[in-house]
Amino acid sequence: MGIQDGATHCHLATPAPEADTDASSSSSSSLVTHTLALLRSDDLSLRVQAAKEIRRLTKTSQRYRRYFSAAVGPLVDMLSYQSAEANEAALAALLNLAVKDETNKIKIIEAGALKPIIGFLQSENLALQEHAAAALITLSASSVNKQVISASGAIPLLVEILGHGSSQAKYDAVMALYNLSTYTDNLGQILETEPIPLLVDLLKSCKRSSKTAEKCTALIESLVGFEEGRMALKSEDGGILAVVEVLEGGSPQSREHAVGALLTMCESDRSRYREPILMEGVIPGLLELTVQGTPKSQSKAQMLLRLLRDTPYPRSELQPDTIENIVSNIISQIDGEDQVGKAKQMLAEMVQVSMEQSLRHLQKRALVCTPADIPINSCASEVPSK
Repeated sequence: MGIQDGATHCHLATPAPEADTDASSSSSSSLVTHTLALLRSDDLSLRVQAAKEIRRLTKTSQRYRRYFSAAVGPLVDMLSYQSAEANEAALAALLNLAVKDETNKIKIIEAGALKPIIGFLQSENLALQEHAAAALITLSASSVNKQVISASGAIPLLVEILGHGSSQAKYDAVMALYNLSTYTDNLGQILETEPIPLLVDLLKSCKRSSKTAEKCTALIESLVGFEEGRMALKSEDGGILAVVEVLEGGSPQSREHAVGALLTMCESDRSRYREPILMEGVIPGLLELTVQGTPKSQSKAQMLLRLLRDTPYPRSELQPDTIENIVSNIISQIDGEDQVGKAKQMLAEMVQVSMEQSLRHLQKRALVCTPADIPINSCASEVPSK
């Protein structure tokens, strides 16, 4: 399994008592010295054993990641051996050394790890391919490394894995691509690989609430900032629908990215993208977001609803520019009884939820404003909360 930067799989052991600190430090130093000696041995099996021990010790310990910084060079050398076992052991150890350690991330790249890692992305050995993609997640979390990794030719290979890799490799590849995409200059290079169809396929096959869906949608949101990305999503069969489905059932962060992507499209060219977005039944999900989404989702959902009606501009004083009026206007233009019925039901539920939220807010204010001489418990019993 690939390890995301910052992920750990078990709790750190309880620190030793003060009196044993010196003894513990001495023991750690001795273990590190011994393991580093094995890593430099002429016996390959001993080097593999040392790499596995470094992987074990650095899995959850920041202290050992610092201690084994000197192992980076020898481990990178092992990546060029003609031994899959040695390659895997070294890659896994380097991956753990890089987690939450900016210095080691940079040191690993500077030691020449990138070239063999790029080679492993093309390997028929699936375990090596997965380790390589996972290593790139962690290494690309460093802002210093993002440009170097993209210049190495990693991006087209990561996109290729989205289409042909194992489930784990696809997950790791989309995570690495997302990390690389946060360096703005890399977006153009990602776009050139035409990743939208593969990202849509991945969205269709993964759980809407998963981390994979979150990073796919985040990438799509960034890519539709370009006309090529918008056109690719519109022309991909089920492309806009896949984003709408995440907007309806994804994690809060995924839904924020999904509504952001659709809003970007509609803002860029309302006449071109309004109809395709409306056709995919986006209204119920947007209504729900206006009252239950993150603050950003709520704001973006309201902006998108305004753009989706027949005119994006306020009507008249006779018809206030409220969400209810905006949605009623949109409903009147939608074809299909199912969608209209669902939208009307969602509108009624949205109003109900909004009223309930307002009531709860008033109840909380009543509790907060209780005079000091009135017992809180008696006041709370008089104002039941849901």
